[in-house]
Amino acid sequence: MTESVLEARGIEVTFRGRGGRPARAVDGVDLSLGRGEIVALVGESGCGKTTLSRTLLGLERPSGGEVLVSGRPLEYSAAALKKHRRSAQLVLQDPTGALNPRRSVYEAVAEGLRVHRFDGDERAAVADALARAGLRPPERFFLRYPHELSGGQRQRVVIAGALVLQPQVIIADEPVSSLDASVRGEILALLLSLRESLGLSLLVVTHDLGVAWNIADRIAVMYLGRIVEQGPTEEVLSAPKHPYTRALLSVVPEIDHVEPIVLTGEPPDPTAIPTGCRFHPRCPALRDGAADAVATDCRGKELPVLSGTGGHEAACWLTGA
Repeated sequence: MTESVLEARGIEVTFRGRGGRPARAVDGVDLSLGRGEIVALVGESGCGKTTLSRTLLGLERPSGGEVLVSGRPLEYSAAALKKHRRSAQLVLQDPTGALNPRRSVYEAVAEGLRVHRFDGDERAAVADALARAGLRPPERFFLRYPHELSGGQRQRVVIAGALVLQPQVIIADEPVSSLDASVRGEILALLLSLRESLGLSLLVVTHDLGVAWNIADRIAVMYLGRIVEQGPTEEVLSAPKHPYTRALLSVVPEIDHVEPIVLTGEPPDPTAIPTGCRFHPRCPALRDGAADAVATDCRGKELPVLSGTGGHEAACWLTGA
């Protein structure tokens, strides 16, 4: 794997849950993002992926573990966090909610420059960011407002707002989930082109393995606060090791030769994480009858945290973890 620009090492994030009990939203995660790499963080809603991404941005302070930026621990002073948030930018899933309807496109993109007291040519920087985001000629969009734009154009404005600060890392939280199918491919192609032209590293947070398939170099599959499988995209998607990954993959529309796997029930409450493998209450392999000895491990033996070093790994007793 290439040099790491952003890394979670043993990250834990705990909130106060029901009845005052601790809710382990992120529970011991190792994950790295290499220079110029695209990693997809995949999982159902509520699995902890957004909390993990916010922690990597410094928007949440971990209860345990550390965030490393180019190999150095992230500091939490105001000045250090401001510097980090300039180099690591967030693209939100809903461009309509992310943009102030009363502010023009120019004002929206220039906001970050003003927050960070940019002392260069603001107009040129805004124009360059809009052009890189595919809004050309950029001057034509300066005085337009969000309601005058299509969904795809609004998402490009949000991306331009991240690009204007010339970050090393972009964390894109469900960047195409609110877009029409015809526009999704355009935005994914844009993110790929930005990686190539600017050397950006991207962490793409999504519930959709189809998105990951189209854009990511590596995939990390998250369930109930833990990474349960991770590795190169082609290996994970062509030969998934974890039953949860196989279930997510079975409902990707592009794969029509796989029988859909139905997961019963909802993910457990993070204030009451099951013993053993935390996926075992919903695991189709156990439902279909796994060997008794392995099933005992699944229900009662704690699994190790995956290393996050880049190889294909799965935290599953059924696959010999």
